[in-house]
Amino acid sequence: MDWKEVLRRRLATPSTDPNRQLKLSGVEQDYEKKSEQELKDEEMDLFTKYYSEWKGDQKNTNEFYKLIPRFYYRLPAEDEVLLQKLREESRAVFLQRKSRELLDNEELQNLWFLLDKHQTPPMIGEEAMINYENFLKVGEKAGPKCKQFFTAKVFAKLLHTDSYGRISIMQFFNYVMRKVWLHQTRIGLSLYDVAGQGYLRESDLENYILELIPTLPQLDGLEKSFYSFYVCTAVRKFFFFLDPLRTGKIKIQDILACSFLDDLLELRDEELSKESQETNWFSAPSALRVYGQYLNLDKDHNGMLSKEELSRYGTATMTSVFLDRVFQECLTYDGEMDYKTYLDFVLALENRKEPAALQYIFKLLDIENKGYLNVFSLNYFFRAIQELMKIHGQDPVSFQDVKDEIFDMVKPKDPLKISLQDLINSNQGDTVTTILIDLNGFWTYENREALVANDNENSADLDDT
Repeated sequence: MDWKEVLRRRLATPSTDPNRQLKLSGVEQDYEKKSEQELKDEEMDLFTKYYSEWKGDQKNTNEFYKLIPRFYYRLPAEDEVLLQKLREESRAVFLQRKSRELLDNEELQNLWFLLDKHQTPPMIGEEAMINYENFLKVGEKAGPKCKQFFTAKVFAKLLHTDSYGRISIMQFFNYVMRKVWLHQTRIGLSLYDVAGQGYLRESDLENYILELIPTLPQLDGLEKSFYSFYVCTAVRKFFFFLDPLRTGKIKIQDILACSFLDDLLELRDEELSKESQETNWFSAPSALRVYGQYLNLDKDHNGMLSKEELSRYGTATMTSVFLDRVFQECLTYDGEMDYKTYLDFVLALENRKEPAALQYIFKLLDIENKGYLNVFSLNYFFRAIQELMKIHGQDPVSFQDVKDEIFDMVKPKDPLKISLQDLINSNQGDTVTTILIDLNGFWTYENREALVANDNENSADLDDT
């Protein structure tokens, strides 16, 4: 009798019948005498046997699986020291080979000389041009390393409105320089990719930036004791914007695609203007400003910020309801905020137009964790604004009016709910969030027309003088 049939009959037959043993066949009686563990073992053996037979039959029916290339390679375990060393050496050799494939300074100079020699007249102002025929001639003479740049696709990318069908030599050379820089940077970042999976962990990026500091002239004035705080400040911007799911790692490809690395490497310029330094998050003045604000807020000098201390941030007009949500949702230690969490807070409030910043604030506003803001959520936060207005001797504004304005600004898909995507799509997310969390921000919005009029009057007075 088949084992499945025996099992089915065994489960279907009640065990209370005294004459049951007389009714069972010999196979079934043997089956009942076995212990529960033996039955499980036998069942597993039978399952393995039948599954193996079925799998073998399946394998023989289709030979196309042999054509699929291997796409998964197991990473060495921690105790597999030899395999780990082999992997590290292999990656190092691979990166060295890729580095040798890049154009060096001498080869770039030679490329510029060839392009200048084969320019196609007439010039456009002071800009030299080159047609496709000469473009291919330069490609043949430039050497194998340059072959990838001298294609019809690249030429077509750079071809704009020239009536002779030419491209700018300077634009092409800048394109080559940019590509070489990207590959150099990719290789440099990959050296810090300990896992070798194409992403950097927080500690990997910290090591990269720490070793980069001595090569940036604009950071020469930083004291070594401040290095760790500078590195933390710089790394937080990468992770706040490029790791929205908080996985603790960022793709190297994403680092190269964003402008943050450009801003960081801009500090190599010894003649960087004061205005550029003030707007660059990675500059020494900017890092010292942020850290200085943190120290000024820390009145008890314990290296952490309480809710009361954080309430003095900026114009000190953020509502207590919003601050409560910050300390409920963000990582704290015994109810106090450390510098890293403070950096996320600052990045969110200073970049409210950015999707990552709106995501941060939206999570705080979504008190019911429903994934949207409804009238209840808006009223919950705006009541705190109304209370602050009373304290400051101002007449409270009607919530109904504000609620209608918010929905008119955002124009959500659902007329009763505002989602994060609605906020982002509306391009009004910064205004909406400011209205709900900051009295000064709400006052500025409410009096925006009067403020614009004053600005116009002041500018007119200046013109008259």
